[in-house]
This record gives sequence, structure tokens and C-alpha cells, in this order.
Amino acid sequence: MKITYDPRRNIAYIRLQDKTAQVDTIRVSDELNVDLAPDGTVYGLELLNANEQLLRVDQGKLVVINEALGGRQEINLI
Repeated sequence: MKITYDPRRNIAYIRLQDKTAQVDTIRVSDELNVDLAPDGTVYGLELLNANEQLLRVDQGKLVVINEALGGRQEINLI
């Protein structure tokens, strides 16, 4: 997984896997687009107005939790 952010356009993209096929972009809301392959595979999530969405919770941190092992890692986004 890879998360990219373009501050000029205020768009973040969460890539779940490389695009190896044609994808359709589904507009879920004014703040979210989802890239899907014809077989339903999710390739990525595009966050519009990203800084608002990413900073809304967890005090501006990306929190990764391994629920099986109980591990937790925090990465500051600001």
C-alpha cells in the first residue's frame, strides 16, 4: 500500500495495488472516489479535500494497528 498527497490540489491517493488493468472511477461522495477493476478489485481510494479528511481524527496522525499482534504505529501527517 502507498499513500501519496498532492498539496497543490489537496488530493491524497491510497493505492492498494498497482493498476494493471483498465479501472473505472466511482464517485462515492464529494470527498471520495474509488478506482475499481471490472472484476470488482479495488485499486485505490482518492481523497478530495484531503487535508480536512486526514487531519479530522487522531490528531493528524496515520495510525496503523496490527489487531492480531496488538502492535501500533503512528506516523505524523503534519
